[in-house]
Amino acid sequence: MKLAAALIGLSLLALASGSAHGSDEIRIGQTLPYSGPASGFGAIGRTQEAFFEKINADGGINGRKVKFITLDDAYSPPKTVEQTRKLVEQDEVLMMFGSLGTATNSAVQRYLNGKKVPQLFVLSGATKWVDPQKYPWTMPGMAAYESEGVVYAKHVLRTKPGAKIAILSQNDDFGRDYVAGFKRALGDKAASMIIAEQTYETSAPTISSQLSTLKSSGADVLFGAVLGKFTSQMIKGVAEIGWKPELFFVPTSASSISFLEPAGLDNAVGLISSSNQKDTMDPQWASDPGVKEYFAFMKQYMPNADLSNSNYGAGYHYATLLMTVLKACKGDFSRENIMRQAASLKEVKLPLLLPGITVSTGPDDYLPFQQLQLRRFNGKSWVGFGDVLDDR
Repeated sequence: MKLAAALIGLSLLALASGSAHGSDEIRIGQTLPYSGPASGFGAIGRTQEAFFEKINADGGINGRKVKFITLDDAYSPPKTVEQTRKLVEQDEVLMMFGSLGTATNSAVQRYLNGKKVPQLFVLSGATKWVDPQKYPWTMPGMAAYESEGVVYAKHVLRTKPGAKIAILSQNDDFGRDYVAGFKRALGDKAASMIIAEQTYETSAPTISSQLSTLKSSGADVLFGAVLGKFTSQMIKGVAEIGWKPELFFVPTSASSISFLEPAGLDNAVGLISSSNQKDTMDPQWASDPGVKEYFAFMKQYMPNADLSNSNYGAGYHYATLLMTVLKACKGDFSRENIMRQAASLKEVKLPLLLPGITVSTGPDDYLPFQQLQLRRFNGKSWVGFGDVLDDR
């Protein structure tokens, strides 16, 4: 009886620490849109499945194998709730990692924090993820949308101070954060420079009427805080109505080649975005050790992937960030220690980060990426220009 009681006690202890499956396995959960309007981002999860397959083939992490479970939520918050509960309560994952979307992650943030399950490196730049006091188990994995909006506005002020600006934005936290940062950087000039604004719902079939309204305003700069299929619709729609804004911005999260191709790559020439990652297709990085390492991985584990799709590089990039945290755990894979290590990164260099950009976090600073470089699409790939910028 004493032995049975002791075994039950050890089992409960393992469950409490998030290590219900013993010391030989690290269970990681994720939700991504493998179907629906943002299904192009599914490439991120497929890359990470292959990445952890490689990690396991190389011996795992501190002797433990990784069990990576990535499920389709179709970019739908109710589905995210359903799949996340399954991962936590049935699959008994140690953490959630790299799940995509503001509304989707918002739907499970309180649940995960209540259960003290790490919600690590959320793929959304909403400022709400940076709140270690209220939500200590949630950490973002992207530069803040507001920071990105600031960088674009700085470029407008520097290169076209007399601009007449039109803004199209998704009517949710994603769109509002971008616009807030953009307006904050314009300062007192925002009221006079922004001459037209339109929003759209993610359930909308098209955005053609919004584009027509914005064009008729006479704006010569367009900032589209858009995502997924609406990126393609905006780029193609602007071309079809013969609108040629002198500066045309889309956010990093909308800049994947998988969103540009349906619009016609020729229509995307001159488009401006930003990044903190090396564009692996840019010839300037051909001999870069980090990029060569990435290509070697892709050749071995994902030989049929379209390497021009930046979502593959993004998947690899975030996986290397998580690996940094897991290696720092040094065998202590309690949920508490995972968050402690994630909040203790000091000027970490990652294989696909641009030179001069590093990752740093602290107990009161959960934002890992705070630097960006502008880049312009030339019809084939994104080409960086200018200095590394921050949102100050």
